[in-house]
Amino acid sequence: MATITVAATSLKPLGDRVLVKILGGEEKTAGGIFLPDTAKEKPQVGEVTAVGSGRLSDKGERTAMEVKVGDKVLYAKYAGTELKVAGEEFILLAEKDILAITE
Repeated sequence: MATITVAATSLKPLGDRVLVKILGGEEKTAGGIFLPDTAKEKPQVGEVTAVGSGRLSDKGERTAMEVKVGDKVLYAKYAGTELKVAGEEFILLAEKDILAITE
């Protein structure tokens, strides 16, 4: 998975792609020990910031996306392409790589 730095301030995903803002991971353990960046697990939770128009079926019809802007989602650990936009970290995923919507 590559990390790409983008100068644009707004991105519009195409098709069944979803742009997710990565939410921070654990900063310290249950015992109170602060973790360095190298010891932190890769976060798998984020907030949807943009969605594409949906997958195009064989009949030429668009299927509606199940997620919407503002949803907090759990996504596959090694999926997507990581992006840095204006100093913030995002991941561009296919809708199938989103595992669940969290409350």
